[in-house]
Amino acid sequence: MVKRGNPFFVEETIRTLAETKALAGERGQYRLAKPIAAIQIPPTVQAMLAARIDRLPPEEKDLLQVASVVGKDVPFVLLREIFEEPEEQLRSQLVRLHTAEFLRETALSPDLQYSFKHALTHEVTYGGLLQERRRALHARIVEAIERLHQGCLGEQVDRLARHAVLGDLGEKAVDYLREAGLKASGRSAIHDARLWFEQALKILRELPQNASTLEKGFDIRLELRTPLAQLDELDKMLERLHEAESIAHRLNDEGRQGRVWVSMATSHRQQGELDKALEFGTHALELAERRNDLELRLSAAVGLEELHYYRGDFSRSIELARSILAVLPSDWVLRRFDVSTSPVSIFARTTLILSLVALGRFEEAATSEVETTELAEQTQHAFTIGHAHMAATSLYQARGDWARANSRIERWLAGVRAADIKYWIPVAVAQSAFVLAQLGETAEATTRLREGQQLLEQLVARGNLSLVGSVCLYLGHASLLLGHVEDAQRLGNRAREVTAARPATVPQVLWLLADIASHLDRSDPEHGETCYRKAMAAAKTQGRRPVLAHCHLGLGKLFSRIGRRQEAEEHFTVARTMYREMEMAFYLTQVEQEIVA
Repeated sequence: MVKRGNPFFVEETIRTLAETKALAGERGQYRLAKPIAAIQIPPTVQAMLAARIDRLPPEEKDLLQVASVVGKDVPFVLLREIFEEPEEQLRSQLVRLHTAEFLRETALSPDLQYSFKHALTHEVTYGGLLQERRRALHARIVEAIERLHQGCLGEQVDRLARHAVLGDLGEKAVDYLREAGLKASGRSAIHDARLWFEQALKILRELPQNASTLEKGFDIRLELRTPLAQLDELDKMLERLHEAESIAHRLNDEGRQGRVWVSMATSHRQQGELDKALEFGTHALELAERRNDLELRLSAAVGLEELHYYRGDFSRSIELARSILAVLPSDWVLRRFDVSTSPVSIFARTTLILSLVALGRFEEAATSEVETTELAEQTQHAFTIGHAHMAATSLYQARGDWARANSRIERWLAGVRAADIKYWIPVAVAQSAFVLAQLGETAEATTRLREGQQLLEQLVARGNLSLVGSVCLYLGHASLLLGHVEDAQRLGNRAREVTAARPATVPQVLWLLADIASHLDRSDPEHGETCYRKAMAAAKTQGRRPVLAHCHLGLGKLFSRIGRRQEAEEHFTVARTMYREMEMAFYLTQVEQEIVA
């Protein structure tokens, strides 16, 4: 048996023929009642549906059109609230529309709900309404939802926003769009959040520019920063921030000006413009202290904490983190400010962990990591949880605890992929490639390496230079472990080109370049030694004891291979002592194996 055609079209054709008396009899036993030449069938299913709707009695057609404005799914209580006929009449008409197979019952409890039997039926019915009629009905639906759901409008905010926009309700539409955006952002639906916020701004531009609309425009632009940051759309984010800054100036509002400065500092950090970031962050902090504004002070301080981490001033970063956590009110621990993508308590702790890891203070970092992860999980917010997993991954990776690092990466990567957080995905993939290579999972590491290289190009195109260096580092180490020396060299060189965006990476980049120069397939002892010594000098300046230990191990291996045995033993001894002090068991085993050999 051969099946062709659209079943829905066939169904509607039969219904049309039955309704127009071209067919007689009962369903399943129809017989032709008119000559075939006398039968006219509309050429499309849309035309057929429109004709069927027009043949309905006026009151049923009106009800079907009202239902189409409600949406494809139609709660009975809402329909009853906006329909102007007695409930008994409404129910009987719904039964007839159900019998005619325009609508179907989709829920009986806890509340009766109907749905259009087919999306095309809904589309054609809605399309048959005049624009003014549609607009008036959407506005009435907003009023009805507000009456029906007093005290719990948050559960209906997406529906309210949609109807308020289509009802042309101006500022009310903006308010509901903003609430929908905040709700979406809170549940990590960042694409939805961006659409809601952008739609709100579009409507605001068409409204009179008064204090109310300007303030709402400012606040929405700052709230839009969160999804844009997670989507790594830095240019768009900076554009919105400049608009917000102009509005704050127009309102002569110092508090709003300070919030813009905090956000501008974040944007410039991500673009590798650290001097500008310092300028904006310092201005914001000074303003906060002058105004005794604790929220602004904490927001500015946590940004400066990250800035000092980027610059390699880990002690200052740690000092700021501890001062932030000391004054953070207990009821603000999970609170997310509009200028921060994660709660300050999580943001401060993750940067604290990274700074402690950089200095080799792993036990302190481990203590903070447990607390940070527990707090982050309570937020149920993908970016915040990812922030904690990133810090934990960096801790376990630095210690050489590859199994635990891999476990954290997989959880981190699954979460940020599900939410499409483009900011974190390249870093997580790059770190995964490195860790999998260390675990000997060659095939999986190679797959992640290739993905990471593609994501790197996208990251560069988006202008997030603060992450480019880190991604290049992890991919470079992974490439070297997998034997792709040329790729490692290219990635190392690329990392070196962007160290101005994050000077903290300088010792790590030089260490990678030294390992590459000392590789058996590229052996250049003189250049390798030079890079190791430069890396050691930079590591000493920043206090990066783990990198210093790695360089001693690298020099030991290099000198051992070229016959400088005494110098090799001296470096092995120093590396072993440092690894033991920092409890870096994996690397301690490596150096002891070299000493025995």
